Amino acid sequence: MNKETLGTVLALIAAVISGFAIPVNKIFVVDLDPTVFTAVRAIIIGVIFLGLSILTNRFSLRNIKEMDWRYLLLIAVIGGAFAFLLFFTGLKFTTGGRAAFLHKTLPLYVAIFAFILLREKIPKKQIFALIIMLIGTVVLFSAQINPADLWMNPQLGDALVIGATILWALENVIARKAMIKGETNFVVSFARMFFGGIILFGVVLLLGKFDLLLSLSAQQWFNISISVAILFVYVLFWYWSILHINVSKASSLLLIAPVVSLVVGVLWLGEPAPNLQLMGSALILIGAYFVVGIKSRFSTGV
Repeated sequence: MNKETLGTVLALIAAVISGFAIPVNKIFVVDLDPTVFTAVRAIIIGVIFLGLSILTNRFSLRNIKEMDWRYLLLIAVIGGAFAFLLFFTGLKFTTGGRAAFLHKTLPLYVAIFAFILLREKIPKKQIFALIIMLIGTVVLFSAQINPADLWMNPQLGDALVIGATILWALENVIARKAMIKGETNFVVSFARMFFGGIILFGVVLLLGKFDLLLSLSAQQWFNISISVAILFVYVLFWYWSILHINVSKASSLLLIAPVVSLVVGVLWLGEPAPNLQLMGSALILIGAYFVVGIKSRFSTGV
């Protein structure tokens, strides 16, 4: 399997995991402050990726001086900490449906940042496919919300979620840049999750919420472990995918996630499937079909 095919398959797996995580989280709901919950998950996953980096001889005292910590710290601060804070704060002021839809605009921002910062060459076919997928996303989510209302009646929460999405897009492009410079997906994942978790723990302490961590029940720790396992696998496949293909292509494939959520919800949870959702899903899959066949035009960035 060549790198293009491998990276594409990995991105598709990451999209499936992302889509599967949404209905799973409906079952394993953790009654916990989101900042504490996110910090705990990040630290645990960061430690796991540190172990993988050491086992693969990618993280040792000998090569630690060779790492470009500027990129790794930017990834942690931007994507591992501040983006999560903005997103979960935004959720307090908007609905889950609006936040989920706005988060799906991620590929658009990734494409812009990748073009500007990495000089990724984005074919017209990919742009066309992305437009089809974004239209499909609008149609799919219109069964839950009125997308036009986001612009006619904007909320503070919507703005915070958009800000978080833009930060995650920037972080993904910086991660791709770090890999171009020679860092592995394990090291990048470790930096993003572990140092991001450290920053979030700092926020937890500043807000006086550390006692919430000490009062976790066995059931809450079990729920956290389920969430950690899902997020770990997603992070593993996502950063592994952008090691091999353009980040703009990989992020476009993530738009398959709501289609997966729809299928799982119908088959597993017995949820309805309105015609608009089916129509939107069809458009997303058509766009994804075109994206899969596009070959990454690699660039060393600027």
